[in-house]
Amino acid sequence: MMNGAPAPTPNDPLDRAAGASHRPPSGRDLRPGERWYVAMTLPRKERVATANLTNQAFRSFLPLQLATRRHAHKFRTELAPVFPRYVFVALDIDVQRWRSVNGTIGIARLLTDGERPLPVAPGVVETLILSCDPRGALVFQEDIVVGDRVRLLAGPFAESLGVLQRLDGAGRVQLLLDLIGGPVRVSVPREMVAAAR
Repeated sequence: MMNGAPAPTPNDPLDRAAGASHRPPSGRDLRPGERWYVAMTLPRKERVATANLTNQAFRSFLPLQLATRRHAHKFRTELAPVFPRYVFVALDIDVQRWRSVNGTIGIARLLTDGERPLPVAPGVVETLILSCDPRGALVFQEDIVVGDRVRLLAGPFAESLGVLQRLDGAGRVQLLLDLIGGPVRVSVPREMVAAAR
């Protein structure tokens, strides 16, 4: 859909982990008088907060990214918040009862400048929304070509550096990774690879 990212398959475990409630808002354009604001959540309650904001008819946005975690000698790749403990909320503070956001389950408080919520600079949240794939994960597609040095963003070899060997039309890339035992060829989805810096 966006940025040429492949559509998720029904069996994609990351798609199930994301859940429909974490996708970017369907009405991306702000209504007249609305701005994006930032709400701080309780620790690890970003998804709870967005669900409860939705239940109160507030539009919110929780940017996600692929993250690989190791637990009990196993690697698990899942969608995790890009900004832990923060979500974005669209509000018209002159019309809406914005103080009720502070009483939302999962929310600690709206970030304020004195008595009023502090708006996000125009275009920041809109750019994040447009940079999401259908799962709600940020995908900043960079132009990479065969022979470029790249790094893996997720999976058991996350942060490993390699050389791009092949791009295919199915949205997968083939890499030659530089590992301790020598070069290893792997094939991964395009969104798991970024240009090495």
